[in-house]
Amino acid sequence: MADESISGNLKDLSLNRNGAVSKKSHLVVCFGEMLIDFIPTVAGVSLAEAPAFEKAPGGAPANVAVCISKLGGSSAFIGKVGDDEFGRMLADILKQNNVDNSGMRFDHDARTALAFITLTAEGEREFVFFRNPSADMLLRESELDVDLIKKATIFHYGSISLIDEPCRSTHLAAMDIAKRSGSILSYDPNLRLPLWPSEDAARSGIMSVWNLADIIKISEDEISFLTGADDPNDDEVVLKRLFHPNLKLLLVTEGSAGCRYYTKEFKGRVNSIKVKAVDTTGAGDAFTGGVLKCLASDASLYQDEKRLREAIFFANVCAALTVTGRGGIPSLPTQDAVRQTLAEVTA
Repeated sequence: MADESISGNLKDLSLNRNGAVSKKSHLVVCFGEMLIDFIPTVAGVSLAEAPAFEKAPGGAPANVAVCISKLGGSSAFIGKVGDDEFGRMLADILKQNNVDNSGMRFDHDARTALAFITLTAEGEREFVFFRNPSADMLLRESELDVDLIKKATIFHYGSISLIDEPCRSTHLAAMDIAKRSGSILSYDPNLRLPLWPSEDAARSGIMSVWNLADIIKISEDEISFLTGADDPNDDEVVLKRLFHPNLKLLLVTEGSAGCRYYTKEFKGRVNSIKVKAVDTTGAGDAFTGGVLKCLASDASLYQDEKRLREAIFFANVCAALTVTGRGGIPSLPTQDAVRQTLAEVTA
């Protein structure tokens, strides 16, 4: 059952449909990687033991962009894929989901990134990546769609695009353009340790842009990693080590349990709903998409605790529905599905 304090306006959060791409359209521009996930048809086995794999479009920033669009919001994706069948398929999937893909670029030499994912019986994941280098790592500053970035109400990104040059410099340039244009900067570190040269490099790279973000979404495991295994449930650890002076909103996801939130004025926790998890791929991205969809049309959301809690519960439902299916983008919920679930749990 939903929190009693979260009712009334919940259904309205998923109803607004935005129009043309402009500052007034509440556009969220997502920057970073898009790739192909190969998901085993059977959970609880190793990659070697899996009898077959299903391909699914993925990549955290792309997942967020599609989620926002499926929820009735306005989104765009900026990134690079290979000029190959997988890359063209990914561009088409964005278009089919009403995501502006005009900022995508195609590399004639490097291939689209691939990720093989192993699933435990509970739907938790491990990753094996093929990107040596992949096209997403090779996006150059000269290839940025500057006009598209300037239109962003929110500019969202992760940390994978900070690992290698030239993409790292391109990422930093895009952030600077967005910030100068008045965009809200949203950051989900989305730690994928096997992609970094070392643990120290990962910590340093992730934290290198930490103090520039207006909104940060992070998991409990990432708190432990970034703070050196401090207790991720300790509010003092979170506030002293991770809440920087310019931060407007820090969100700590707790998987099936829900989410904690921290602002300069208040902090709290919002429960999720109970579902049977099949595959947790894309759950965090669905949560992020749900929050950003709400925030894009209500930029002062983080200043009103009641409205913020409603938005977080909305995002929790988005994440919960996502884990009931397989694959990232294919499992992201529509606004009708979220609306129906909200009606059921708040009745």
